[in-house]
Amino acid sequence: MKRSIRVSGPVTQSVLAVIALAVMLFLIVPVLIIVPTSFSAGSFLSFPPPGFSLQWYDRLFSRADWGASAWLSIWIAILVTCASTVLGTLGAFGLVRGSFWGQKVILAFILSPLIVPGVIVAIAIYFFYARMKLVGSPIAIAIAHATIAVPFVVINVSASLQGVDKRLEMAAQNLGASTFDTFRLVTLPIIRPGIFAGALFAFISSFDELIIALFIAGPRQVTLPLRMWESMKSSLDPTLAAVSVLAVGISVALFLTSHWLQARAKRRTETLVGGDI
Repeated sequence: MKRSIRVSGPVTQSVLAVIALAVMLFLIVPVLIIVPTSFSAGSFLSFPPPGFSLQWYDRLFSRADWGASAWLSIWIAILVTCASTVLGTLGAFGLVRGSFWGQKVILAFILSPLIVPGVIVAIAIYFFYARMKLVGSPIAIAIAHATIAVPFVVINVSASLQGVDKRLEMAAQNLGASTFDTFRLVTLPIIRPGIFAGALFAFISSFDELIIALFIAGPRQVTLPLRMWESMKSSLDPTLAAVSVLAVGISVALFLTSHWLQARAKRRTETLVGGDI
């Protein structure tokens, strides 16, 4: 006999609120510490800072090696976003709208990079690239990053497709629209926020990726996370904190944009379903 777990009641709700607050503080406090550290007037990475200054941001933007690494990471992330968005959207359509043998196995295979430890994926990619003599190529890094970015697009687009009311598509076809026009004028506008959300997650996953870059990047292809890793090993100056703050800011901005797009998609679908159809 199954017993349901009761989560209602003032005591239970208070305990859950305290646990949620503790987890939130555990995740956010390190980020809050690194922000004032990036404005330190001192010469070393320390908290609390002895004073406040913009010298480390000025030093960051004046150093060519940090700028080159940032542009390389952005360029690779844009390539990964374009490739994974196309592949992930096509894969989501096949998995959601199709009906064929082995569908669940294929879905599990596509999502496996999210489950398998990153170091295992990186080692496998390294040995494959070593045989193909692709180690050290920026294109090879972008292809490797796409393997871990495609699952994010598949998840977001699949969720959007499952929320599409097929009565809208049937109504368009009954009014004379072709299959392509139905997709272009009805389906695509509804799932577009989901595609954008998947693309943003793909960009973030590539921009922040370190483990694969450690294995397959060459001495001239140093991405921003790899540059931060090497800087942390050789010195502990607050430039590293300034880079971290900028990277966190970019990630937070993209995450909020993704959340806004998903909320907009939900409202759009509810409006269409609750309208004249």
